[in-house]
Amino acid sequence: MAAGPRLVLPALLLALLCLRGRGQGQGFGQTRFVCTSVPLDGDVCAASAPGGGGSAEELRSTVLQLRETVLQQKETIVNQKDTIRELTAKLGRCESQSVLEPGDSKGGGAGRKGGFAKNTMGDLSRAPAAETLSQLGQTLQSLKTRLENLEQFSRMNSSSQTNNLKDILQNKIDDLEKQVLSRVNSLEEGKYNPKNESEERGKIESTLTSLHQRISDLEKGQKDNRPPDRFQLTFPLRTNYMYAKVKKSLPEMYAFSVCMWIKSSASPGMGTPFSYAVPGQANELVLIEWGNNPMEILINDKVAKLPFVINDGKWHHICVTWTTRDGVWEAYQDGTQTGNGENLAPYHPIKPQGVLVLGQEQDTLGGGFDATQAFVGELAHFNMWDRKLSPGEVYSLATCSTRALAGNVIAWAEANIDIYGGATKWTFEACRQLN
Repeated sequence: MAAGPRLVLPALLLALLCLRGRGQGQGFGQTRFVCTSVPLDGDVCAASAPGGGGSAEELRSTVLQLRETVLQQKETIVNQKDTIRELTAKLGRCESQSVLEPGDSKGGGAGRKGGFAKNTMGDLSRAPAAETLSQLGQTLQSLKTRLENLEQFSRMNSSSQTNNLKDILQNKIDDLEKQVLSRVNSLEEGKYNPKNESEERGKIESTLTSLHQRISDLEKGQKDNRPPDRFQLTFPLRTNYMYAKVKKSLPEMYAFSVCMWIKSSASPGMGTPFSYAVPGQANELVLIEWGNNPMEILINDKVAKLPFVINDGKWHHICVTWTTRDGVWEAYQDGTQTGNGENLAPYHPIKPQGVLVLGQEQDTLGGGFDATQAFVGELAHFNMWDRKLSPGEVYSLATCSTRALAGNVIAWAEANIDIYGGATKWTFEACRQLN
């Protein structure tokens, strides 16, 4: 706003003061106040003296101008207040939707759960439509790869039923690809309605889940001749709906060893290979590599950083052992101890009757998954014991020795695992390559 209008009102007050000063010898009731328009560079007191000129019409015009200026300034202030209120409300909404609270740190020990506290089951639905379409495209590609494997199997095992099922599934995948392509075209032409995104995405995911189940049933013909532990789980996408659940819970444990084969090249961070939650504590036992942090083991929300270097797209065998006495832990990679420490949740027994999930981090008991913390890669031979394994026992597991023991708490077997959301089972090949 220009400087002129703001100076008119003070000038008028000064003129009134000057006139009041000239009539000090008289009583207040006899004093006359004369309003005179004064230039910005003029002498206020001289111009306001009696007889200084200025008709009544000019004075009236000045008063009206001053009144208009005051009203304009008042309207501007009101508008600015409304704008400030609107921006404050928008900022509040943005802050309330933030996944991580300010000051939260994933490596912050007991305070770590601050970033996990929200139920983020809806995060993926809020992702941009293009990102959702990309993930659906990757899922379709995974289905096509599995069908190609089935084709090779059917060529070696001629079966009209297998071929018919394969053709039906191939046609359904082609139809889904057309739907995804149609959505891409709608986005490019600006015709896509984001209100329908969640509904359409839900329909396609339902169809995908059905396809995964039918393909899995078809693949059973390939599994009949393999040992019950010769399989791996594949999580091709970073979602909040692909996971596997171990049917058996854990007992109360004062020590444990957990070992697995793992393969991933996901960046940043491969996510959460497994999480165990109990009532009142979602971080009872968690293995996670989140963001740019190193892999960590959490016990009762206490954290130890693990010296693993495994994010290279190759199979690696890892083990973590722990005892409640002094919280002593050891970490093994490919059969060799790479790190150890103590004071990790000392004298805290692992609580029983929880939920053990592979591939997702739990914010609530059995759920509350966050896509940003999901595991991406392949996982096999997840075994758990209620004691500390010896270095020799760990080495036998890492070298696929026939003397290697299965977990006495959790043993890797297809009958012990349920899969959801499109996570898939394949034949495990890493040990075959070593032998």
